[in-house]
Amino acid sequence: MSYRISYAPPADDTLAKVRNADSFRNRMTRTLGQDPYGHGSTAVKGERDRREATISGAIVLYYVSGSVLTVTVVRLVTLS
Repeated sequence: MSYRISYAPPADDTLAKVRNADSFRNRMTRTLGQDPYGHGSTAVKGERDRREATISGAIVLYYVSGSVLTVTVVRLVTLS
């Protein structure tokens, strides 16, 4: 089962400034898109569907919606 990756405007704006945005999007699909609760992610403030993970050198804050199989990235902080 795979999840669709969606980017909220603030995360999409940050992603637009990343050099290898296509590569990052592909990595997101291969990791969080396949298992949004895995890949070293942690629940934020005890909320199971509000998560944080580090993917390709970026901190990703996202929400998981199991009913519509979507991961919505709300914040993206690049480390480089």
